[in-house]
Amino acid sequence: MALDFESKMQTISFLDEHELDGVPVKVGMELFYKEGPAMILELKKRNHPLFLDLKSHDIPATVKRAMRSISSLGVDVVNVHAAGGSRMIEAAKEGLAQESSCDTKLLAVTQLTSTDQDTLKSELLIDRPLNDVVTEYSKLSKRSGADGVVCSVKEVEAIKKACGREFLALTPGIRQAEDDRHDQKRIATPFDAGFQGSDSIVVGRSITQSKNPRDTYEQFKEAFSNGKQQN
Repeated sequence: MALDFESKMQTISFLDEHELDGVPVKVGMELFYKEGPAMILELKKRNHPLFLDLKSHDIPATVKRAMRSISSLGVDVVNVHAAGGSRMIEAAKEGLAQESSCDTKLLAVTQLTSTDQDTLKSELLIDRPLNDVVTEYSKLSKRSGADGVVCSVKEVEAIKKACGREFLALTPGIRQAEDDRHDQKRIATPFDAGFQGSDSIVVGRSITQSKNPRDTYEQFKEAFSNGKQQN
């Protein structure tokens, strides 16, 4: 569940009000840049499995130092942009490894789920099919030591075929069929995500802006599980 809130107070109030202690959560740039490591430590104290979604993309030395700092927080998952290249991904893994007790999984973002084929070609100047680009970035990430990738549900099957079933695929852009797409373009239902082989899904506003977030969370969880059972 993506905690797309502006402050620690707002976040904790939401979790308490809807009895969501202990559910897996994602902390992104908005919340982390406002509240910092204290937000992470508070969530860990409440037993939330935690994905720190900062999408690091910089020179290898900088990313290595950043990951060394993150390693002390004890988050379960962190990510970088695969577009940073093999040396940057390797450096991120090295930074995490400098904390001997760190078992944080490193994922690489292939292409944002707000990116479509037209954006890839006309703005990013990559003149290859989106699915091919995502698959090649995934292979690069695996060779560089990443534990998996962040991708859309539409690419999971190709990634698993190219990188192996054990290579993790975390998929954002998850909506029920009737939900608003917001700024996402490559979206899927939780059932489809499970059916296509996603290992984990990220859901934000469809849960946090629903009338009953706890019930909605359970519905998404059940639909994802049902999809995996049908895989």
